[in-house]
Amino acid sequence: MTHLEVRPLERYQLVWYLFAIINGIGFGLLLPSFADGLAQLTWPLLALLLYSTFTQIPLQSLRSAMLDRRFLMLAVCGNFVIVPALVFALLKLVPAEPAVQLGVLLVLLVPCTDWFITFSHLGKGDSRYALAFAPISLILQICLLPVYLWLFVPETFAAAVVQKQMLLAFAGLIVLPLCLAYFTRTVVDRYSSSPSLMDRLAVWQVPLLAIVMFIISASQVSLILDSGALLLQLLPVFVLFALLALLLAAMLGYLGRLPVLQWRVLAFSFSSRNSFVVLPLALALPAGYEMTVVTIVFQSLVELFLMALFVWLVPHLFFKRTN
Repeated sequence: MTHLEVRPLERYQLVWYLFAIINGIGFGLLLPSFADGLAQLTWPLLALLLYSTFTQIPLQSLRSAMLDRRFLMLAVCGNFVIVPALVFALLKLVPAEPAVQLGVLLVLLVPCTDWFITFSHLGKGDSRYALAFAPISLILQICLLPVYLWLFVPETFAAAVVQKQMLLAFAGLIVLPLCLAYFTRTVVDRYSSSPSLMDRLAVWQVPLLAIVMFIISASQVSLILDSGALLLQLLPVFVLFALLALLLAAMLGYLGRLPVLQWRVLAFSFSSRNSFVVLPLALALPAGYEMTVVTIVFQSLVELFLMALFVWLVPHLFFKRTN
């Protein structure tokens, strides 16, 4: 496991995303027809974004990542057993609109594999464990997300949304970039002693996501403005989820007698979600499910504010060693 260096773009990514969303809304109001044309760029930009992100996840290190089995067992159990049960319970607080509920399920069921590493580092956790858990988390969530949707979504609803376009988006914008990223890392690790290519790809994550948020805000501006009251109803749900995730990290860290630096990694892993990995699936939904996309983008924005708070809060909450 390697040491993480936090780049300036990552440290101030919240500012970039806010800037992108605000300017996207303004652009969509001033030039709505041009904003609709920009929406066609969303797919290639998402493919590049996910490829860039996946290259930073050390899939080749899966074997060595299994060394600390106690931490990994708690991380897997928390993220893929307890958190889904928590999401299902919180769904009762979500407005009974299918597109919104689907957005909440998509975004809260899958743990983050990218910026949670950065925030674990900024929050004085041991980022080596975050890096080790990332590839395991990514593989498990890709395999388990269909299972969760099958469990939590009514059969008739699932038949309406899981169509050819959604399956193509999953294959083309998640599986294909993941395979290309694995190939890239394999080639670079084998034939190059310089990490410069990986560094260049990593730098593109924040600007690419900012551009995607700009385009979505511009093309969905009317829906965003009309849904203000609905989004305000979702705000306490997303905040409550993050706070309960912190409580879950505290409980599992205590029961598992983890070192404090690992407690902190659990806290950021449980409370941060993989919003833009599920975004292609939401964008591929049939007409009438635009609120699913808006819900996912809104959750990611709320989460970024909370992560900025947790960077200060988590070191103060988890400060005693348990072994």
